[in-house]
Amino acid sequence: MEHPQIEFRSDMTVELVKSSASDSDVIWAARVSTAGEQSLEDLGADPAKSQGLINYLARERHGSPFEHTSMTFFISAPIFVFREFMRHRIASYNEESGRYREMKPVFYVPDNNRNLVQVGKTGAYTFEPGTEQQHKVVTENTKEVCAAAYQAYKKMLDAGVAREVARIVLPLSLYSSMYVTMNARALMNFLSLRTTREGSHFPSYPQREIEMVAEKMEAHFKELMPLTYAAFEKSGRVAP
Repeated sequence: MEHPQIEFRSDMTVELVKSSASDSDVIWAARVSTAGEQSLEDLGADPAKSQGLINYLARERHGSPFEHTSMTFFISAPIFVFREFMRHRIASYNEESGRYREMKPVFYVPDNNRNLVQVGKTGAYTFEPGTEQQHKVVTENTKEVCAAAYQAYKKMLDAGVAREVARIVLPLSLYSSMYVTMNARALMNFLSLRTTREGSHFPSYPQREIEMVAEKMEAHFKELMPLTYAAFEKSGRVAP
């Protein structure tokens, strides 16, 4: 049987496919604590007039009003990124299944901007750029192993082996896709841990590949909820 062409990528895909998230959602949710049923009058409130309230909620870590929002992203990334993602048990996930569909031969290989060398010891290290030779070793070996793994996968499928068995030879660099749904509070928690930013109250040093996904999610968040995003930044990127 003819086998599909193997593809190597170094980018991540993040699409906002559905959202119910605005700064005004935070306002009416917060005001029910003092206004009761009158808070319904704030459903269409001008959030700019209540920027101080949003700043207060973020600063004092009154987080529940930020939960009355929802953002659903379609993400395409290597499987090892998804395994890190799912440590965040504050989101809903649905990922494509290698049991029910044939996995496409798309694999991750770092580009030349990816730092390769770990300097220091656990808990106190940095990643530094690799040499040209190190990048060559990573690229050549990654491509070789992925091609061999996919060839083995296809041989098993062609022999009539079930997809759920054949997939065991596929590496973590294989691209998968999933829908992720989070509220704004959960997303801020995710961003605080999966991005490196100056001014963060609690500095974080995530693996670069999941940070690439987080950066794209952050751009959508900033556009949807600019006042909440500004409060998040002002509070040192501490999730409320």
